[in-house]
Formats: sequence, C-alpha cells, structure tokens
Amino acid sequence: MDSRIEQLVEKYWKCETSLEEENELKAYFATHEVSDEWKDAASLFKYFDHQKKLAMNEDGVARKLNVEMQPKDDGKVKKLVFTTAKIAAGVLVLVAATFLVRQEVRKSYPTDVVDTYSDPELAFKETKKALMMISKGFGKAKQEAGKIRIFNEAEEAIQNGPGQKDPEEERI
Repeated sequence: MDSRIEQLVEKYWKCETSLEEENELKAYFATHEVSDEWKDAASLFKYFDHQKKLAMNEDGVARKLNVEMQPKDDGKVKKLVFTTAKIAAGVLVLVAATFLVRQEVRKSYPTDVVDTYSDPELAFKETKKALMMISKGFGKAKQEAGKIRIFNEAEEAIQNGPGQKDPEEERI
C-alpha cells in the first residue's frame, strides 16, 4: 500500500491525480499512521479537511442567521419602496422637463420693443441714414464683384489657351 501511496503523492505534486485518487489519499492520511516521510503531506490533507469542515459550519450558521434576521413581509416592503421610488423619479423628470421648456420658451420670445425715438421725423431721418449706408455698401460690393468677374475671365482664358473659346459660352 505504501508504494501505491508513494505513486499517488508523486502524481499529486505534479497535479496529475484524479478526484478519486485525491479522495484515496485523503482517506489514507486521515485513517492511517503515517511515517515521517509523509508527515508533511498528511498535515496538508488534514488542514484541507479541517478547512472544509470549518467552511461548512460557517455556511450553515450564516444561512441560519439570514433566515432568522429577515422580516416576514420583506417582499411587500421592497415592492412598496421601489414603486414609490419609480413614481418619485417620474415626477422629478416631469418637473425638470417643464422647467426647461419654460426657460426655452422665455428665451424664444423677444422682450417688448420700445420706441427709441419719440419724434417720427427724427426716426425717419435715422432710418433713411441707415438705409443709405447699406446702399453704399451694396454699391461697393458690386464694384468688388466686377473685379472678381474680370479675374474669372482671365483664369478661363489661361485654362482654355489663346484663341480658344470657352466651352460654356458655346453652349449658351
């Protein structure tokens, strides 16, 4: 039997044993007197067995405490709390949306226009003055556009070569 145990221990240290072989080792070290050669392995297997029993005892105690500590109508209370939280969240979203929409509506409507001139003649003169400034700006823009047209014509002449007509002009 010692040769069988020796083979199993060697396989165990190489991580090659099956569960049945490990159970055989556990049983051997738990029931037999072992030699000094196997004292380390025996103490390791006894430690594993002790930890397993300890974990099982702690697990049983924890389950028993959990059962005793839980109130009887825990499901009803949780359901009531979650339902109330959902309703409160919905109301909060509705209030926030209403507030934001009202802010946007206020921004979109301009404030009342107040007359800046009490005298209609003065208002007419100022309006005429502003329109004349715009008219001068348009006139200057027209002159600048003419320069751009000349530049475009020169560019087309360069691209088409000397003496050739613009293909767009032929279509027209």
